[in-house]
Amino acid sequence: MKKIVLILLPLMLVFTPAFATEITDNEGIEATVSPISIVASGNTVKISGVNGEDIEIFNLTGTKVTTIKTESTGKTYSVNLQKGCYLIKIGKVVRKISIR
Repeated sequence: MKKIVLILLPLMLVFTPAFATEITDNEGIEATVSPISIVASGNTVKISGVNGEDIEIFNLTGTKVTTIKTESTGKTYSVNLQKGCYLIKIGKVVRKISIR
């Protein structure tokens, strides 16, 4: 029995195909750093580097709280939000802020 196993084991290793595949999926990686800057102070949120895109603000449960249409870059937007954490989405950029 040991002889059969010793003979079959090397044969199985020799005839078993070995496949090596390289997976390169770079589609989900953003190559450039976004120039968008978001600073929260009190209930005021200063957003710079955005022009003509919608700013969507969500709470942590995913409910949309408000939408703001940007007019010019570097403008300060005042929002009336309760204390807590929020997500800000501008185009493909999503950032987390905390209102204290």
